[in-house]
Amino acid sequence: MNAPVPILLAGVHGHGRHHLKALLPLSESGLVRLVGVCDPTPPAADDALEGHSAVPHFADLGEAIDATGASVTILATPIPTHLPLVRTALDHGSHVLLEKPTTATLAEFDQLVAAVDASDLACQIGFQSLGSHALDTVRQLIDDGSVGELRGIGGAGTWIRTSTYYDRAPWAGRRRLHDRDVVDGALTNPFAHAVATALSVAGASANPPAQIELELFHAHPIESDDTSCLRIRTPDGTPITVAVTLCAQESLPPRLTVHGTLGRIDLDYTLDRVTLHRPGRAPVTTTHPRTGLLENLLAHVDGDAPLLVPPRATHAFMHVLEAVRTAPDPVTVPDARQRVSRTPEGTRRVITGIDALVHRSAQSLALFSELDPAWSPDVRAPEPTVEARP
Repeated sequence: MNAPVPILLAGVHGHGRHHLKALLPLSESGLVRLVGVCDPTPPAADDALEGHSAVPHFADLGEAIDATGASVTILATPIPTHLPLVRTALDHGSHVLLEKPTTATLAEFDQLVAAVDASDLACQIGFQSLGSHALDTVRQLIDDGSVGELRGIGGAGTWIRTSTYYDRAPWAGRRRLHDRDVVDGALTNPFAHAVATALSVAGASANPPAQIELELFHAHPIESDDTSCLRIRTPDGTPITVAVTLCAQESLPPRLTVHGTLGRIDLDYTLDRVTLHRPGRAPVTTTHPRTGLLENLLAHVDGDAPLLVPPRATHAFMHVLEAVRTAPDPVTVPDARQRVSRTPEGTRRVITGIDALVHRSAQSLALFSELDPAWSPDVRAPEPTVEARP
């Protein structure tokens, strides 16, 4: 592509602001140029678009691509819109950077893959953590036996989200909206990176898991889960657990722990930080660079690099999302196990003891119910939750 590459951003509010900020240094360096924004709700008249100044606004994506000649379209739009908007962008000749999760259902995922394959255009899925060079380091440590035989991978995420988080958009915290699947739960959206990164580290991103076990809960008055755990068995039998909550006492960077027979590796994936622990030796911590997914997409189109996160690299993750989508509704955490407070940022809910439970899950590769019978869901999803598909 000839620089600056014309870029169109669809979804200018919400997470779209992060893309505007990320585009600014690339624009200032001459690599890209923001040629327009597309959103049903136009930016306010005084909106400086994070420093990009005035660019044309469009309500229709196809019209926007045709009018601007955008070579790449960034889609930071609600989950149910992903498939139709990707199709529109491809039909109008634009490569795509699509925010995660890939689609709202596994069936839609299959349709998206088919559309991309038929287009001869590139589509990158926005799991930013998969651009981290820290993952290569973790895989190398596993492969060279630094921690012995791989026993499993445990993920822990403790974040704080108030009612404002769920008030930000009509689809937030919903399983369905207007007869469309949304699947906006803790495992499938805010902590989707934990699931996808663990699968990538295990080398199990592209193939359906052999088994998925789920335990879904919520403290906030929402449809979806805000506190959950899952255990995946990869095709080779490796267990992966991910335990998360948005009702934590303390917000910490999420962590994946690779458990081996001779040590462990901690991967703080939001910080690109790897720590190797082995008995009798001091921990060794390294921090690694990250390749931006937009830069990688542009390099791929120029033939200079493989695409880091093509849709097929999210196949296993989409089986997890499908398991969440088809599972029984999350169980409500009893009021007696919550502390509710009013803050300037909205109503905050803290589940008593959840921080410790999340971290115990990651260290023991166990589900909540296996650590504390009080966390046994009233209804468990069947096992395997999703029938394996090629």
